[in-house]
Amino acid sequence: MRLRLLGGLIVWVTTLYCGPAKRTGAGRGREGAGVYAELAAYGIHEGASPALASQVARWSVLLPSYEATRRELKQAGVSLNVKAVHRIARQVGAEVLSTRTRDLEGYRRGELPVGTELKGKRVGVAIDGGRTRIRRKIRKVRDKRTGQKRRVRYRAEWREPKLVIVFELDPRGRMKRGTRPWIDGTFAGPDELMELVAMHLHRLGAAQAKQVVFLADGAPWIWERLEWVPRRVGLKPERVEYVLDFCHAVHQVSLALEALGLDDAERQRRYRRLRGWLRAGRWRRVVDELAQWGRALAAESDYWTHLSYLERHGLSGHLAYAAFRRRGVPCGSGAIESAIRRVVNLRLKGNGITWYEHNAEAALVLRAAALTGRWEETLEHARTTTAARRRLEWHWETPDLVEHLKSPDSIGPPTPQPQRTSKPTRAAA
Repeated sequence: MRLRLLGGLIVWVTTLYCGPAKRTGAGRGREGAGVYAELAAYGIHEGASPALASQVARWSVLLPSYEATRRELKQAGVSLNVKAVHRIARQVGAEVLSTRTRDLEGYRRGELPVGTELKGKRVGVAIDGGRTRIRRKIRKVRDKRTGQKRRVRYRAEWREPKLVIVFELDPRGRMKRGTRPWIDGTFAGPDELMELVAMHLHRLGAAQAKQVVFLADGAPWIWERLEWVPRRVGLKPERVEYVLDFCHAVHQVSLALEALGLDDAERQRRYRRLRGWLRAGRWRRVVDELAQWGRALAAESDYWTHLSYLERHGLSGHLAYAAFRRRGVPCGSGAIESAIRRVVNLRLKGNGITWYEHNAEAALVLRAAALTGRWEETLEHARTTTAARRRLEWHWETPDLVEHLKSPDSIGPPTPQPQRTSKPTRAAA
């Protein structure tokens, strides 16, 4: 095998290959679906050392494209084509996602240990969604010259990557300076994201936090499931706060005033007055005033939808902004909005950019780790977990060959070389 190192050096090595227990050979390349056990023990995959794989994956998610990553690697003395860059980055992302899946499985079984990072601290948890174009294969088209199915037709559809950011709060309700947040996300459904939020809060020790504040906009998929998270993690109700983002609340006021058909000057005057009341926590007066102004509107009007939105969140205690500011509770979801822009919009979203779902989620997780300064600990956790779970079962039917491999003085094959009647098999990798 050809092995590439970070400095650009290429080393040729000879190593054992463990094939799968049952391989048909159909649809597989020369290497099949097995594993190079000796290289895997050192964290070597796709012919690249761990240091090179880490650098390639990091630049792939921080730079705007894989082609830009290839050029930067060439400037550093490592010559790779775009396909190799993509393959290495995809492999690193798959390892991190597999590790997260194993952590979730352990959390469901009650085996994930409780951490202490958030013990005694005030914590903010913000949730929101972004937009990314995901390509979905439709069918393959036959090549007119050869008649083989080569070109793949696909449809690009907008999907919502759902993100969560966990951060430490300062006395004013802002992200504490000098701290690093935790960002994660998924392209799966809202239930999967809420389980992901609960898992992270559990492993960070949020149950021992001084206060946990949940912030979000008015998306129903968030508020319908949000109260499940504290119960699942074991947070004490008196230590939990729920806050509706202030900007989204006043936006509902603006939409309601727009439905009244007022001229711009009158609309701005009423908006400023209602906005001041809402900021002071007087949401009931805002609702009463809007209800009085909309008495002449039909019951089917969107005006009443905006009004019920404010009333519902006010009754749930999500609009007490004056009390929130006095207690140092954040009133805005700027942290998650910034995370969506930096993690999703600047890399995964753009003109002409489409992703396969598994590649997009891997890039999302890796970029979040890089931007929060948790790159090394994320990759180290993935490598440690993967190495701990890698178990190889060897089945030999030639005792002479087994004794030869056990001998410390053995160099090269034994003479005469026996025939191996069964291949090494991989139980789990």
